[in-house]
Amino acid sequence: MNPAADSSAIAITITGLQHEFAGQSALRGIDTQIKRGFITGIVGPDGAGKTTLIRLLAGLLKASSGEIRIEGLEPISQASELRAQIGYMPQKFGLYEDLTVLENLTLYADLCDLLGERRRASFAQLLAFTDLARFTDRPAGKLSGGMKQKLGLACTLLGSPKVLLLDEPSVGVDPISRRELWKMVGELASDGITVIWSTSYLDEAELCAEVLLMNQGKLEYNGPPATLIAGMQGRSVQLRGISGNKRAVLKKALHSPMVMDGVIQGHALRLVLRKAGQLPDLSMLDAGDQAHFVAVTPSLEDAFIDILGGGPGGESVLADHMPPARLDPGIDPEALIEAKELTRVFGDFVATDHVNFRVKRGEIFGLLGPNGAGKSTTFKMMCGLLKPSSGSATVMGIDLKTSASKARAQLGYMAQKFALYGSLTVAQNLHFFSGIYGLRGERQRAMVDDMIRVFNLQPYLDSVANTLPLGFKQRLALSCAIMHQPPLLFLDEPTSGVDPITRREFWTHINGLVEKGVTVMVTTHFMDEAEYCDRIGLIYRGRTIAAGTPDELKQSATLDGENNITMEETFIRLIERDDLHRQAPT
Repeated sequence: MNPAADSSAIAITITGLQHEFAGQSALRGIDTQIKRGFITGIVGPDGAGKTTLIRLLAGLLKASSGEIRIEGLEPISQASELRAQIGYMPQKFGLYEDLTVLENLTLYADLCDLLGERRRASFAQLLAFTDLARFTDRPAGKLSGGMKQKLGLACTLLGSPKVLLLDEPSVGVDPISRRELWKMVGELASDGITVIWSTSYLDEAELCAEVLLMNQGKLEYNGPPATLIAGMQGRSVQLRGISGNKRAVLKKALHSPMVMDGVIQGHALRLVLRKAGQLPDLSMLDAGDQAHFVAVTPSLEDAFIDILGGGPGGESVLADHMPPARLDPGIDPEALIEAKELTRVFGDFVATDHVNFRVKRGEIFGLLGPNGAGKSTTFKMMCGLLKPSSGSATVMGIDLKTSASKARAQLGYMAQKFALYGSLTVAQNLHFFSGIYGLRGERQRAMVDDMIRVFNLQPYLDSVANTLPLGFKQRLALSCAIMHQPPLLFLDEPTSGVDPITRREFWTHINGLVEKGVTVMVTTHFMDEAEYCDRIGLIYRGRTIAAGTPDELKQSATLDGENNITMEETFIRLIERDDLHRQAPT
């Protein structure tokens, strides 16, 4: 899928592009050409310069030096001419949440001077294209995450732009909505629109015609994903048949000089070797007599990690610092978290419908589900942030309906959206939240100093929290959630939007805490992350439609003749299967 190499196939030319913020280089000499009518992905770790590049292309920033030409036009000096050529969808939801779907479209049509019959035709086409025609009277703030992104895309497409700039359009979106969004954008590219798609999902980037891989403001690779992946042949393996503690085995594997990177995949481990065919010594991993290596197809994420020099390793400074989690006598370690017939009703809408599960000490339990399925409502009830309509939710034997504040003192909570005080500095947030959790005097000072050291926050202490790079926002949020050393940790989409390196670092900490006896309940839309869970409950339309280990769920969705389907495919199939059961005549 490659266009002709002549200049007429080029939509965007970037030459010697550099940009600085307060003397710090964000982009360093970017030179590239982007082809017309294709999807080009921009990937890279947190702080690589992806958003800066997109904002420069959109004309929202003026480059420190260098040149940009989009369809022959310069974004700053020819902004008025270029505005009609570009559609820009920012990283954060940029629409008016108190306006309805139709009112948002109308506002953007006014801004684009789209009037009369052209407006009516565009609205009809875009509402059909995004499947939002049924929701024109719904306020944007009450749309699910996937529907919000579809509305954002619809508004971006008003005026028929030739170039689409999409900054992390699928962050916080479930796998079904991500697939729908990708299909829609693919159709736009096939119609000749040039699409720039910044993403932290490397499986998504694999679908792009070309990728720009950035790191520390430099362009490390520019070309087809397949070329990068081909260079990883023979270096990706799975360790299967593990007996015993898979987290401990992963930690040992990451200490091997033969291994560059590794993640948990259900009961197996996926490892990336430093050199093809050079496997770590199985006897050193304590993986059991049945453990064996199997070659697997390399991925773009493997190549991404390779270019960046490897993963963060298996050691967690945080876990090494934390004492073992302690339980008071009389608490049932088999039911530290428990939901019984848990139900929550909003008016005549049943958000959570008689949900049951229990989580034991030292376990990672995942709540998965599409946007709007009821998992966040369930999660909030289990944290004591929302009172159940009926049924019960208990944490360490404490009834959340009657003693929510007592229960909250026993847990650490990291919200889906950055929930710290954005107008306070990093240091002020650390001192405020440590005080909220009852830390005082020398103990408070010592714990704050430890969090600064563990999460490398020293350079950012005087920075306002809202201005932090996403990865450091997540580090700050986690540090504030665990300063009181809770035995329970509730994580609501903790790594949404972060790059694979930061995600691995985060899960190294979580795995280390679990080894210390901490119990974790997590929600996520990133299916590779769900593989870290010991057990999963899949919530859809307020009910639990599947429960079990990651491997059990994958097996239940596997068709005859298939092997090793992904967790994302499992998620989609189980949702679709439930829809079919609902539609079947009774």
